[in-house]
Amino acid sequence: MTDFERKVYRIIFNMTRFGKNPSMEQLKRKTGKSEEDIRAAVKSLMMKGELKWDKRKQIWSI
Repeated sequence: MTDFERKVYRIIFNMTRFGKNPSMEQLKRKTGKSEEDIRAAVKSLMMKGELKWDKRKQIWSI
């Protein structure tokens, strides 16, 4: 896991712990990166099995 992937993972983890899903705008503000970079990091984390999106509940599962 790269440093940026770890940062995105920790942001998602910490926000979902309190029942919130981070929006793209929140992720962009907290990381200082572009939407494309964030999407690539999330896709990589999903392919590695670190993150999963629960379509039914509309929330990240870690």
